[in-house]
Amino acid sequence: MPGIWWLIATMSIAGVVRGFTGFGTALIFVPIAGMFLPPAAVVGTITMTGIASTAALLPRAWRQSDRGEVGILVLAALPLVPVGLWLMQIMDVQTVRWTVACIAAATLAALVSGWRYTARINVPGILMIGAAAGLVGGMTGLTGPVVILFYLAGQALVQSVRANTILFLAALDVVIVGNLFLSGSIETRIIWLAIVLAVPYFITTMIGQSLFDPKRERSYRFLAFALIGLSVVSGLPIWQ
Repeated sequence: MPGIWWLIATMSIAGVVRGFTGFGTALIFVPIAGMFLPPAAVVGTITMTGIASTAALLPRAWRQSDRGEVGILVLAALPLVPVGLWLMQIMDVQTVRWTVACIAAATLAALVSGWRYTARINVPGILMIGAAAGLVGGMTGLTGPVVILFYLAGQALVQSVRANTILFLAALDVVIVGNLFLSGSIETRIIWLAIVLAVPYFITTMIGQSLFDPKRERSYRFLAFALIGLSVVSGLPIWQ
């Protein structure tokens, strides 16, 4: 497969970031993968690859997360995932790639700026955030940005942010993969690609988790932001 070594290297880097921050895999992998794979293959690969490694992170995340809040987010995302997948299928490939780049860049800009809010989000607000995450995740494979902004821009501790994000992304990955299989959008080669990528991703995710220390929150965020920015710039459609 063209670009396989780039995909392996990118997924390995994304695994380290995911392990110590709880997010970042799609923000790093999707822009690069879009250079070598069509949108449906990118979404299928990123979601299937993440399931095994996410399962390894779940025990700790389950204990530290706000499961009620995450459950509301997931319920809101469920009906919007098929809509996002449908939009992805009818959109031009270059349009999808530009959409990915814009969403990832906007997410990064908001995080780097240090934007924060102090108000507590009520249930209708949480439902809207979950619905938006489902739509964007199905359309681009970027399952995390909406929820990442929701948590990182708030006042929650980094430990809680990491746990809630891991739990939500795990549930959304399963939903997206299920919808892709039901629609017949998953090819055999994509399943094999996900299996190949899952090996380095699992290993590097465990390395990243072993490095996690709440006392080094600023260092984690700086490194994650730098890697996301590099991926977004590298994956811009202007380079092809």
